[in-house]
This record gives sequence, C-alpha cells and structure tokens, in this order.
Amino acid sequence: MMVHEIRMALLNTLLALGVCSSSAADALKVDEQPASPGEWGFRPVDGSETRVNPPGFVWRPQSHAVNYELQLSRSPDFRQIDYEKTGLSLFAHCPPVEFQPGDWYWRFAYRTKDGQKSAWSRVRQFTIPEDATMFPMPEKEDLFRRIPGEHPRLFVRPEEIPHLRDLAQGELKPIYDRLVKECEKIMADPPPTEEPPKYPEGIERGSDPWREIWWGNRTYTIRLLNGAATLAFARLLGGPEDYGQLARRLLMAAAAWDPKGATGYRYNDEAGMPYNYYFSRTYTFVHDLLTEEERAKCRSVMKVRGEEMYHHLHPQHLWKPYGSHANRAWHFLGEIAIAFFDEIDGTRDWLWFVMNVFYNAYPVWSDDDGGWHEGLAYWRSYINRFLWWADIMRVAMNIDAYQKPYFSKVGYFPMYLQPPGAKRGGFGDLCGRLKSDGNVDLMSIFAAQAQNSYWQWYVEAHGGPPKKRTYVDFIRGALPVVDAEPPTELPDSRVFEGTGLAMLHTDLTDATKDVFLEFKSSPFGSHSHGYDAQNSFVLYAYSEPLLIRTGRRDSYGSKHHREWMWQTKSVNSVLINGKGQRPRSTEALGRIVGFHTSKRYDYVAGEASEAYPDPVNRFTRHILFIKPEVILIYDQLETPEPSTFQWLLHAPTEMLVDGQHAITVENGTAGCQVNLLAPADLRITQTDQFDPPPRPRIKLTQWHLQAATVDRQKQCEFVTVIRPYRKGKAVPAEAQIEEVAAGYACRIALTDGDAIVLLRTREDRTLDGYGVETDGDLAVIRLDAQGNLVDSFVTGGDRVTIDVTTID
Repeated sequence: MMVHEIRMALLNTLLALGVCSSSAADALKVDEQPASPGEWGFRPVDGSETRVNPPGFVWRPQSHAVNYELQLSRSPDFRQIDYEKTGLSLFAHCPPVEFQPGDWYWRFAYRTKDGQKSAWSRVRQFTIPEDATMFPMPEKEDLFRRIPGEHPRLFVRPEEIPHLRDLAQGELKPIYDRLVKECEKIMADPPPTEEPPKYPEGIERGSDPWREIWWGNRTYTIRLLNGAATLAFARLLGGPEDYGQLARRLLMAAAAWDPKGATGYRYNDEAGMPYNYYFSRTYTFVHDLLTEEERAKCRSVMKVRGEEMYHHLHPQHLWKPYGSHANRAWHFLGEIAIAFFDEIDGTRDWLWFVMNVFYNAYPVWSDDDGGWHEGLAYWRSYINRFLWWADIMRVAMNIDAYQKPYFSKVGYFPMYLQPPGAKRGGFGDLCGRLKSDGNVDLMSIFAAQAQNSYWQWYVEAHGGPPKKRTYVDFIRGALPVVDAEPPTELPDSRVFEGTGLAMLHTDLTDATKDVFLEFKSSPFGSHSHGYDAQNSFVLYAYSEPLLIRTGRRDSYGSKHHREWMWQTKSVNSVLINGKGQRPRSTEALGRIVGFHTSKRYDYVAGEASEAYPDPVNRFTRHILFIKPEVILIYDQLETPEPSTFQWLLHAPTEMLVDGQHAITVENGTAGCQVNLLAPADLRITQTDQFDPPPRPRIKLTQWHLQAATVDRQKQCEFVTVIRPYRKGKAVPAEAQIEEVAAGYACRIALTDGDAIVLLRTREDRTLDGYGVETDGDLAVIRLDAQGNLVDSFVTGGDRVTIDVTTID
C-alpha cells in the first residue's frame, strides 16, 4: 500500500471512531457506499489528478438531507479550512474560484430539516496539476445577471442585432441568402398545425405502427416549430415582416396543443424535446411581435412543459447521469430557462440545476482521450445538439464550453474511427452504414475552436465543410481560419482507454488504402447504445467491411434488437458454454490492459472476465497487428469448472470454409484469410440466419461462423491468424504453431520474409521456440527473405534473444 493510502486510511479510521471530533459519536452517519455501475460516483475520485481547476465535486445524495456543506483543505487533517461552502441544495458544487496547484483534500456533511448535522464524510484527496484548465463556475447571482433582460436571449443578444444585420448584407450574405431560400420554401408551403395524434388504445409499444406515430410526431413537430424559428430569425436579420407573422401564427398554433398530450415530454420525449427547444427559440426570436396575451399563453404552456422536464431530471441526474435521452434533455431545459427567465416561476432553479450538470457531470459518455461510449451515430447526434447549448451559453452567460478538456481531444474519435472514405461506423447503435463525410460539419467547428490543423486537414480531405444555410450556421458565422496539416506526424493507431476502444490502422489518411481493426473492451460495460460485447473486434480493409458486428436495428428494443444485437452472439467475441456476456449491462465490464503502436507493430489487449454472468476467471484477448498483412489474435480463457468455448466470427458475405485452417471472406475489392491455428479439432458451423430475425421490412443477409471446442476444459487458448488482402492479390498462406513448455510458438510467412511469435501461458517456464526466447508475455521478431533480423517487439517483458543457428 502506498504511503498516501496508508495515511488516508488511518485518518479516515480516526474520523470514523470519533477521535478527531468530540461530537462525532452523536452525529448522523454519512452514506459512503461506493458508486454502483451507472452512478457518477464521488468526484473528484480519491487519489486522482483533475484536468480542470477547480474540479466539480459530486457526492452520493444522503437520505433526509436538506442541504450540504463542502470543505477543502491543503492538509488531510483539516486543521485549516482553505475553502468552504454551506447551504448547498444540490449534492454537487463547482467553486467560483481557482485553487493553487498541488494536493488537496475534500469532505462533505449534510443537515436535516430539523437542523441536525451529520458527521463529516471520509477525506478524499486529489491533485491539481500546473497545467490544469482554469474553469471556475460563476456564482448563482452573477450567472443570472449575465442573461439579457430583453429578447432575443438564445443564440443572440438584443444589442447584437444591428451588427448581425450588417453581416447579413456583407460578409455573411451567402449564408443569409441561403437562409432566405429556406424561408421562401416555408412560406410557399407552410407546415400543418393540427395537434398530432396520441397512440391508439391497445397499440403495441415498439411495433411498426407505434413507431410511425412515435417518430412521425417528432418530425411533424420539428417541421412546424423549427420552421417557425427559421422564419423568425431571418426576420430579425432584416427579412420581410411576413416571415415574422407566419412564425407568430405557427408558434401560437403549437401553443394550443396539450402540453401533456402527444408531444408531452413524458408521453413522447422524441417529440417533446424538440417542441420545447424550438418553441423557446421561436418565442424569443418573435417576442416583439407577440401581444401580452400571447406571451402569457406561451409562458403557461412552457411552465407545464419545463416543470415536467425539471422534475424528471432534478436532482437525480447529477448522481445517475447515464440516461441516454436525459443527456440531451438537461440542456434543452436550459434553453427554456433562458428564453423564459424570470417570466416563469422556477426558471432560476431550472437554470441553476442545468449549469451544475454542465460543470459537474458532463460529458459522461467520454474519456480523457476523446472517446465516446455510445458510438459514432450517437456521438454525432448528441454532440451536435450540445453545441447549440455551447453557442447559447457563450452568448447568454459568457461561458466558453470549449474550455472543457474533452473538447481538446474530441476530434480524434471520428478521425481514427473513420479515415476519409470510410463507409462504416464501428461499434455502437445505428453505426453500420455511416460514412466519413458525415463528420465534416462537426469537425470543421472543432478544428476552428481548437485551432487543430489535423482536424482541419480531415475537413479539407472531404472537400471542405458543407454549405451553410441555417440560422445556427449564420450565428456561428465565418469560423476562424485554420491551416491544414496531414496527420503524418500522428501515430497511425490510437487507444481511447477510458471508453475501452482501440483503433489500429495502416493508413490514417485514406480508408481505401487502409487496413483497420477496431477493438472494444470497455469499463463502461455494454449499457445504453454502446451495447456491443467486450473483447470484440471488427475488421475493414480498403474501406470494405470484412469481419463485422451484425444485425440491423428495426426498432429500438425490438425482439431482434434485444435478443440478437444486444447479445454476444452478434459480434466477434467468445461464448462460454453457449452463453454470452450480460446483455446491455453496466456490469458487463471490460478494460484495456495493454496497448502499443508503431509503424511496424500494433498491440492491444483486453480483459473481459467480469462481463459474463457465470464465474469466469479469465478472458484476455491479445491482438498483434504485424503491419500491414497479418493480425494474430491470442485468446486466454479460464473458468472455475470445465467448460466449452465457442469462438465467433461474422461476415457480410458467405465465408468459404475448408476446415479451421482455411476460412476465406471476400467483399467488394477486399478479402481476408482466417486460420484458427489452435486449438485443434474445432467444430465449425456457419449460418446466414438471425435468431431472432429483424422485421420483414429489413432485408439483410449476413453470415455467422462458430468454432467450438468439443471437450470440456477449465483452460483454453485460441490462436488465430487473419490475413487481410486486396482481392486478386496473392498472399502467403503458411502458418505453423507448436506448443512449447511455457506457451506457443508460431511461425508465419510474410510477403517479404517471416514472423516468429511467442505466446505465454505459464509463468514458471522459459518461453522459447523457433530459436527465439523472451521474458515477455508476447514477443515477435520479423525476418527478411534471407532470414536476417529486421526488428522485434515484446510486451510484458523487455528481452527477446535470438539464436540464429536454430532459425531455418
């Protein structure tokens, strides 16, 4: 145990025994139960280093607490209190001041409604580095004073309108002209205004008829109210008064809808959320045209709708922030709060809660490297919507969201997931058919905000950003110029450790020249839209999908979605005794346990034993990429009881199978050979059937291979060689394996020589074979055609020795 841990454990023991406080024995206890999966946890984490100064503090909500106290000190015994905040209504706080770099300690207490005070929580330590981003949260009243007293309040301030009108006739006229064209389309064909229907009695939730109403009401609402907001904003820029009058009429027609009816937030949040934010935008853009009676009507409607959102989110979202829809709903509530600030009772509470979410519990699906758990489709959707809120905070409250450290790395996720020309989106819901050009709009914003030349190169590699035509585009205006630089100085591959994703490439600049493997082993588990099982992988070559995740979402939560796509059997992973990992679960945990990248070799390893519902001692998957032509996968599995193991592989086309050593996949211009070197005597089966299949309207055929052990055993290792290739190009097929005293030795033919790979299974023996010896867990040497050493790589050790006299 480290000295810090010993000291903190002793101090907290003394506090618990009452040694450090004469009244501790009589005080109420603090619930210190560690966070369960799906909970945000005590932040900052004990012993962690924070990237922002000050950090946001969050603690477990306490039963019967009416308010909280937070204390910080430079010393663990709290002899001197260096920061204190009392009377906190939320179990979260971000201080309004910056702190000195170095070690800090924090604790909290609470009071009940009868005035009793609890004992102090245990002491937790964190460190603020010298280079932490300065990002204090303004005091409540300071924050409120920043909001304009007049309208408009969202995206623009009243005093900015004259300048924006000048821009509309000057520098930004091309965007304004396209905006006017959109308005003319709306004027020529105004959206219908009748209230959309509720679900008929007896309709099956999730069925196709239900889905048609559920999603149809969303698109219907957006057409109406975003159309109104578009007209209203163009009129602010000097557009015709007719735009404003139609916007007013559309707004008031929507105001007549039942706030808890078909578009109510709790009834159908996919319709309720866009209703709330587009209504708020239209209201503030067209405010000067409304009568006082119309304004009152709008306020009465949004009071109901705002309270419904607030009570759904507050305060629990601060401790359990992983709800997918809730992670956009909170900032949509912020739009209502600002548009109707001090015009509706409660808006101050709504806004203060929203800002506490932003400072203390956002973003949640990400990691410090820029990764995103829910996959590319939900990254695009949720980040795009959050950027609206970033624009609004900047204008209304002078808060720069891009100071959050996540946004300094955000562009690397799409860049490494989808090099230019990519046609698939990797792991995550709805990612199967996404193309790389769909990232360009967001990347152009991030490149400008971060002044990142690599991200700008990505934009330009796709032909530049799309033409701007919306009111949000106009508000963002002409983004700052960024010089583009190809990512030749970046590593070809990258790990996003916090979200458990590794992306291995041979060419980051062009998907049509690239071999790409994505691997997942995630501490987020498999919940929400990031439901793919742990220690799974996908393989694309030259932009063609070869080894894939399977299924297609026909409707969220449908039988096919739940019982195929959420299950381990749908991805390239391993079943144990025919059973997969916990489906769509915060407890189905994985983690990256090793990573290396270089021009010659990539290596990643993941551990997924915790992901299975039945006891599993070990499931470690090692992936070694001998660039550009060989991928070796080494799986180590161990169970407490003798078990069978089923190794899974999926492809978009039928696999040609000539035994376990000769499996071929071809798709378009690419293909791969798969050789299951070990264990021997696997039972190979292949089918094109889904169990259960998607709904009949989904026309999809994919192929599913299973390589199963026959005998039960407690320990099993799979060794697999995969060779991606361009279709029509000859590739070596030779690969040998022999079992040695401490594991396995493999010799694999390359186009210009050979590779010898050693894989450890035992710690108590020397690992050697084919004239190579190592102290590592995995080692590889590459030989040229004449048998001369080219280079080597080892992990889990630091030594590789070669006896050239024994290498043929």
